[in-house]
Amino acid sequence: MKLLNRSAHASVHRLADGRWSPLEIAFWLLPVASYFLFPGYLVLIAQIMIVGLFALSLDLILGYAGIVSLGHAAFFGLGAYTAGLLAVHGWGEPISGLFAAAAVAGAFGYLCSFLVVRGSDLTRLMVTLGIGLMLFEAANKAAFITGGVDGLSGMAVDNLFGVFEFDLFGKTAYCYALAVLFILFVVLRRMLQSPFGLSLTGIREGGRRMPAIGVDVNRRLAAIFTISAAVAGVAGALLAQTTQFVGLESLSFSRSADLLIILVLGGTGRLYGALIGAAVFMIAQDQIAGLNPAYWQFWIGLLLVAIVLFARGGIMGGADRLWQSLRRKSP
Repeated sequence: MKLLNRSAHASVHRLADGRWSPLEIAFWLLPVASYFLFPGYLVLIAQIMIVGLFALSLDLILGYAGIVSLGHAAFFGLGAYTAGLLAVHGWGEPISGLFAAAAVAGAFGYLCSFLVVRGSDLTRLMVTLGIGLMLFEAANKAAFITGGVDGLSGMAVDNLFGVFEFDLFGKTAYCYALAVLFILFVVLRRMLQSPFGLSLTGIREGGRRMPAIGVDVNRRLAAIFTISAAVAGVAGALLAQTTQFVGLESLSFSRSADLLIILVLGGTGRLYGALIGAAVFMIAQDQIAGLNPAYWQFWIGLLLVAIVLFARGGIMGGADRLWQSLRRKSP
């Protein structure tokens, strides 16, 4: 009887305890060290962190809930224009601008979720693509509000906490982007390790079975879609505030497509995959474009094909299999 009880106890799957591994700690120490080691690249690294946060928002629905999207830039651009318009009309306080962007993008995501979560993969692709294209054209037509193809200029972002000015060297923007990224990462990490996060994985792996254990699938998908839209809105607001400019490109289809490439490179369903994919994509883009501005997309495409063929699951998946292989070979 004791043996049976012990085996039954061992078979229970427990939630993650939330502890940080040494590799995770080392990962977050890298941007801190980069601030001192690469002072000439602070603007680029800040952009990488913002794009990483944007990729993280898509990974919430694609990697964990299995919702495919080709129009995620709609929420990014909506957050950017929200923060930008507030700054143009005299409300340049950055923190409240982030909250406003999250609220607007999240509300729009909630409304869109009723169209998205009920369809199949192809339906979701078309619906999200259509939403993105419509919002892009709406912003283009409303040039008297958004600036149209010329972009929204004249932004005046106040000092962060009334003290730290957004300087040309990008020091304040760097620390600001890192702090927002880390805080949201901690919150999302904890959320995905909760029963809610595990239910999303269950929906992705077998959505038809989840109602049998009392899970409202559409409600869970609508909730994570709304959260994903809000996080994308924060990323858009961060970009607008740190660059003090918003253009139609923030709503474009190419931005959504680049986001999918980033997740394929880094690995979906892994929070760090979004961040690593953003770093690899943007550094490769910066370096290759510097060497060959006309044909840099060829090399990005070659890298993408190599990752798909030889590192299934992206960089994180390939690294995980390599680590497991080394562990099996070790005595």
